[in-house]
Amino acid sequence: MFLIRFFIPESGILPLILIWSAVFAFILDWFLLFTSRNTVFAVRTHADRFSNGDDNIIRIEVENSYRFRANFELIDEIPFVFQRRDILFRLTLSPGSSGIIQYNLRPVKRGEYGFGILNVFVSGSVGLIQRRFRFEKPRTVPVYPSYQQMRKYQLLAVKDHLSEGGEKKIRKIGHSMEFEQIKEYVRGDDYRAVNWKATARKGSLMVNHYVDEKSQQIYCVIDKGRLMKMPFEGMSLLEYAINATLVLTNVALLRQDRAGIITFSEQKGDFLIADKKAAQMQAALELLYHQKTRWLESDFDRLYTLIRGRIKQRSLLVLFTNFESMPGLQRQIPNLIKISRNHLLLVVFFENTELIELAGNEAVGVEAIYTKTIAEKFAYEKRLILKELQKHGIIAILTAPKDLTVKSINKYLEIKATQAI
Repeated sequence: MFLIRFFIPESGILPLILIWSAVFAFILDWFLLFTSRNTVFAVRTHADRFSNGDDNIIRIEVENSYRFRANFELIDEIPFVFQRRDILFRLTLSPGSSGIIQYNLRPVKRGEYGFGILNVFVSGSVGLIQRRFRFEKPRTVPVYPSYQQMRKYQLLAVKDHLSEGGEKKIRKIGHSMEFEQIKEYVRGDDYRAVNWKATARKGSLMVNHYVDEKSQQIYCVIDKGRLMKMPFEGMSLLEYAINATLVLTNVALLRQDRAGIITFSEQKGDFLIADKKAAQMQAALELLYHQKTRWLESDFDRLYTLIRGRIKQRSLLVLFTNFESMPGLQRQIPNLIKISRNHLLLVVFFENTELIELAGNEAVGVEAIYTKTIAEKFAYEKRLILKELQKHGIIAILTAPKDLTVKSINKYLEIKATQAI
């Protein structure tokens, strides 16, 4: 405006009026923002510990105590491992009002995650300057195995609605031999369970009522070798195995079985003896929290020696491992056969879903044909591994990582229903 005034003198004092108006607006904006105290309050709330592989909710509540309508920009200093650049939120609040911002974080690895401070930038209606407020102190949040899945299946198990979580119903062959009570006959009861002596004494038809056998031993055995380091949707196979172990342990305890955990690699792992005491679930959670993948091939000889020496009662052993080739299986099959002689062994290993997807794509060109053929070969070898295990009388499951929990519970319920332990 001063430059225009040089060429157009008629503009007079207009540039001076404008510049002094800007200075006055700046001073007014500063006065309104900085001379008041206790004008903004913000707090971040979330769970004391995060669930691995699940969406964890973070809530930020902001309160405006200014006497004017204010614009807010919030930058939350989330753990750097998430590598997110979208944690910038904007909102406008009226005097005396509050607002809530909510977002999710999905960790893919157990451990400790550090949050920084919560930065709140406030500007008035003029918008020439901003005032920064800092809330929350830096804090560390532990990420535990997926207790959200555990609670989900726990609720379904308590209500006996496990089929709603994706588990199939298993038709029982006969009934177990654990007697519970004698009750009056109602339509639908098995007439072969009629107790004729009680019927004669009572004068009405009475039947024996049986329940699933309880206090059987269930061990989840986790392989921590290098093959369990393979990723799927950001999480390693070990993380999927740990989440499934936590859920399966909880379901077994709810079914009144004794549950335990074994971990192994090329070194000696951890051993949680099977029990059904009240503190068993917390002990399992803490043990699983500290597991890490090793970089060498696991020692199945050491595993067999541990099982032979520590587990005296016939038990169900659910082994979470991975085999990528037939030679890899052939090296370990003798130990698996020896383990299955004294226990009921269930081997759970993983499909390579990316290879399956690649094998299903249409091949265009010579290079694509070679790639598709190799992918089909690896997928076929996985099925051969499954058949080889079954040929030696070992129960085996080949599953995609995302279906691991559901299929493991399915097989556990099937084994319980058929009284195979």
